[in-house]
Amino acid sequence: MKKSIKYIIIAIIVIAIIVALVILNINRDKQESKEDGTLKMVTSFYPMYIIAENITEGAENIELVNMADVNVGCLHDYTLTTEDMKKVENADIFIMNGLGMESFIDKVISSNTNMEVIDSSTNMQNIILDENGVNAHIWTSIDNYILQVENIAEALIQKDEVNAEKYKANADGYIEKLEELKNSYSSELQDVKGTKAICLNEAFAYLGQDLGLDMTMVETNHEESTMSAEMLRNVIDEIKNENIQVIIVDKNDSKTNAETIANETGAKIYELNSGLTGSEDKDSYLNAMKENLELLKSI
Repeated sequence: MKKSIKYIIIAIIVIAIIVALVILNINRDKQESKEDGTLKMVTSFYPMYIIAENITEGAENIELVNMADVNVGCLHDYTLTTEDMKKVENADIFIMNGLGMESFIDKVISSNTNMEVIDSSTNMQNIILDENGVNAHIWTSIDNYILQVENIAEALIQKDEVNAEKYKANADGYIEKLEELKNSYSSELQDVKGTKAICLNEAFAYLGQDLGLDMTMVETNHEESTMSAEMLRNVIDEIKNENIQVIIVDKNDSKTNAETIANETGAKIYELNSGLTGSEDKDSYLNAMKENLELLKSI
C-alpha cells in the first residue's frame, strides 16, 4: 500500500514538472516575441488586411498577419480554427471590420486580454439595416472605406509612436488615391442614378446607395442556391412588372439563379467585385473598384 502511494506521488510530481515546463516554454516564446520589439498586428479578414497593408507599408518592426484565409470571403457564420487562434495568441493588435461582421470577437478577445482591438466602423454613420440587422459590408462604399482607413490609422498612430509618421503619410497617400477614385465614380456614373436593379448579394447595398440606384436587395446569404423556387418566381415577376434591366451579383458567386432570371426576363447580369477576396497586392481594393467602375459605365 505504501509503495502504491509512493508511486502515485512520484507520478503526480512528474506530471507537475512536465506541465510547468510546457507553461514555461509558452511564456518564454511569448517573451521572446516581445523582446525583439516586433509589433504583431492581426486583421480579421481580407478587406481589413488590405487596409492595414497600405497603412503599415515600410513601417519598422511590424508583423502583419491575416487571420482568416484570403479566400474565405465573408465572415458570416465563420468558425474559428485552431490556426486562427494561434495567430492571435501573441498579437498586440487585432483589427476588425465591426458592426457584427466578426461574430466570434468575444472568443478572440478572451484568448488574449492584452491585445488591443481596433474597430474600423467606429463613428460610422452611413449604416444600412436589413432583415438580419446591420449590414456590415461597409467597405463597398468608398466614403465608408475612407473612414475605415482613417480609424485604423489613427488607432495605430496612438499605439505605435515610433512609426506614427509613417502610418500618417501612408494613410494620407492611400486616402488621396481613394478620393480620386470617388471623384471618378461621381463624374462618370451620373447617368446611373435612379436606375432600377435587382441585387443578389447584400455586399453591394452600400455601393448601390452611393450610386443612387433604385435597388431591390434579395437576401440570399451569399449562396444563390438558397433561393427557393417561390423566391425565384417572385424576383422574376418583380423584374417584369417593374421593367428592371439590371441584375447585380458578386463575380465569385454562383450565377445559376441569376442566369435563370436573366433568361426569363431579358435583364442583364453585372458581375461586380465586392473586394471580399483577392491577392495580397495592396492596390487590390483600388483595382476592384476600378473594375466595377468600368462595368457600371455600361449600364
